[in-house]
Amino acid sequence: MSKKVLIIEDNDDIREGTAEVLDLAGYKTFTAKHGKIGVDLALKYLPDVILCDIMMPELDGYGVLYLINKNPQTANIPFIFITAKTERADMRKGMEMGADDYLTKPFDDLELFKAIESRFKKKQQSKTIGASAGSVEAILAELKAKGKLRPVSPKQIIYLEDDEPTHLYYLVKGQVKTYKRFKDGRELSSGLFHDGDFFGYESLCNGVPYAENAATLAASEIIQIPKIDFLEYLLSHQAVSKTFISLLSENVHDKGKQMLQLAYSSVRKRVAEALLQVAEKFGGTESDACTIKISRDDLAALVGTASETISRMLADFKDEELIDKTGNAINILSMSKLRNVKQ
Repeated sequence: MSKKVLIIEDNDDIREGTAEVLDLAGYKTFTAKHGKIGVDLALKYLPDVILCDIMMPELDGYGVLYLINKNPQTANIPFIFITAKTERADMRKGMEMGADDYLTKPFDDLELFKAIESRFKKKQQSKTIGASAGSVEAILAELKAKGKLRPVSPKQIIYLEDDEPTHLYYLVKGQVKTYKRFKDGRELSSGLFHDGDFFGYESLCNGVPYAENAATLAASEIIQIPKIDFLEYLLSHQAVSKTFISLLSENVHDKGKQMLQLAYSSVRKRVAEALLQVAEKFGGTESDACTIKISRDDLAALVGTASETISRMLADFKDEELIDKTGNAINILSMSKLRNVKQ
């Protein structure tokens, strides 16, 4: 059966020329002239790989990638950006969002074939590894069964900085934040967790007291797994070790990114990024619009600024028709436009 390739590109010559080359090579191609059509075709045909331009009308490539990654049906489809932009920042942004590869226009046929075939090989390797994923899930389920489920009300402390770690936590349902509190009363959020997330494992792995606080943002159900059981599984099951090494690596990356934003991004850009972060964690939507609930103080802690500044920024975003407010809810009118907010 022919491999299916979806090409999303607003330039007619590039789109049609790429499709013609791939058709001649035996691929089955589908084409879209802008992002919204591309997302619809991806859901309809479930291609084996997606080639997507960045700068497009209607919905840009970043928005396409976000929507593709949010949908379980399309999240694992290899995604290759094709763009004339060569700035490192744009390339890095695409990769951080989950793109698998980059083709810079103009590209020749050989570069195109190599990029596609490389994605197919890696996808096949992932399937092979995934064949044993059931055993990983089974082992993690055993580990969770060692713990005790308890309901936790909103705004409740789970653990405090400098406490000795005694449990691994698994969030069955709800919302949790980790944060640092400074002597002057300010807070800086360091992480957000939603349904299906583990947290509190950094200190257990390092054998040191908690370096931050953890508290619920909403009513939650949390499994507390005793430290001794977690360490036993960590040492005796390679699958568990790999899982938590991956989680630790992601945490280092996320905190490094947060520090860069605090150092180099404007408050306006940081507020936009914080809204997107909350939406991606707690929004529960596959569309470009999203409704989130977060207090002004919690949003300020994510951004690293004062609550009054958050109020001004939200008012500006409302005037620019990026968001709207309904009671204590923030309605993000366009994720893609918010993502493209300038410094």
